Amino acid sequence: MPDPLHRVNEAAAARGLAIEVRERPVANSLPEAAALLGVHPSGIVKTLVVKRSDDTYLFALVPGDRAISWPKLRAVVGVNKLRLPEPERALEATGYERGTIVPIGSTHDWPVYADERIVGERIAMGAGAHGYSLFVDADALIAAYSATVADISQEAS
Repeated sequence: MPDPLHRVNEAAAARGLAIEVRERPVANSLPEAAALLGVHPSGIVKTLVVKRSDDTYLFALVPGDRAISWPKLRAVVGVNKLRLPEPERALEATGYERGTIVPIGSTHDWPVYADERIVGERIAMGAGAHGYSLFVDADALIAAYSATVADISQEAS
């Protein structure tokens, strides 16, 4: 299997998606990561791999300063049960370690659900490997993955 950064770049190119991958130092908090990348904390988008009860998965894209809203996401997906998988299951489902997960170049093409707050933004997200972030136009990412856009987040507590 090619290295994660190579997979991300190849997958983006295959979908005609312009991305910019940047090496970055380790950050110990969201505000620190945002400062390192020169973005507002909401501009860092978390990619959460979410397990359904039938052992399939989906990706949920949520602004960094917000949390996933399980009731909202379940309603949009149309299921009663969703959960975050164990780290080893997330790796198995995507080919990426937690903290680096991104739909681009995932080993499985799971459906993507994007929080409506990222529409129209240039966002930073994981790049498949620790120590890297990628920048992408959220609308282009949504179009490239036929993502479902909905209100799936809530204020972080």
